[in-house]
Parts: sequence; C-alpha cells; structure tokens
Amino acid sequence: MKVTKALLKRLGACEAQREKFAELFPRGVVVTEALCVEHAQEFNWDWAANHLLSPEAQAEYNRVTAPRSCRIRSLRRRAAAEYDRVRALAWAEYNRVTAPAQAEYNRVTAPAQAEYNRVMASAQAEYDRVTALAFGRLASSE
Repeated sequence: MKVTKALLKRLGACEAQREKFAELFPRGVVVTEALCVEHAQEFNWDWAANHLLSPEAQAEYNRVTAPRSCRIRSLRRRAAAEYDRVRALAWAEYNRVTAPAQAEYNRVTAPAQAEYNRVMASAQAEYDRVTALAFGRLASSE
C-alpha cells in the first residue's frame, strides 16, 4: 500500500501526524513491516489500522494487538494512580511549607486589600450612577 500526505488528509489524520509524515516521506511511501518498525514510536498505528487497512486486515490487527492493548491500559492505570498518589503528597507538603508564608502575606496585605476594595466600591458606584444617568437620558428621549 502506498500512503501519501494527501491520503492522510483525506482520511482525517491530524495535522501533526501529516506534517511528520511529510517530513519523513515527502513523496509518500510504500508501507513495509521494516519501515513501520523503524518508525514505531512516531506514528499512531491504531489510527492507521482503523483508517488504512481493509476490514479483514483490521480484524486481524485487532486480534493480534488486543492482548498488548489490555496490558498497556493496565500499565497506564497503575502509572496514573502512582503519579496521582505522589502528586497529592507533593501538594500536601507544598501547602504545609507555604501555609505560614501565605498567612503572613494575607496579614500584611489585608489593610491594602481593604483600602483597594473601599476605593473600587466607590468608583463602581460612581460608574453605575453615570451609566444609569446616560442610559436614562438617552432612553427617555427615544
């Protein structure tokens, strides 16, 4: 089978994969096992199987890859769970270490925050008054 960038585009391959394909094979390429193995880490072979193979070949591909697909999903779940566990510990430690600094920051900035809120409330009230007045004048004259 010969694959080209135009064929990949017509079949809906993502732009990143099309561009990578075009960099490696600007004139397209005839697919071989050796070529696929050489580029095993570069392309989404499941997508390729689902879009480029005949229904019969897709069924065989699914039969051959099913055990590995289950294994990789299991590994991903375990790796994600471990990552989540370690990440939660790291965030807990981060929060523990930064809590005193955050509390001090809040204490020091509280007066400035209160003044900011007071000034902004006054400015917002004046803005609301002016916009209401402008709208009222214009709307009542229409």
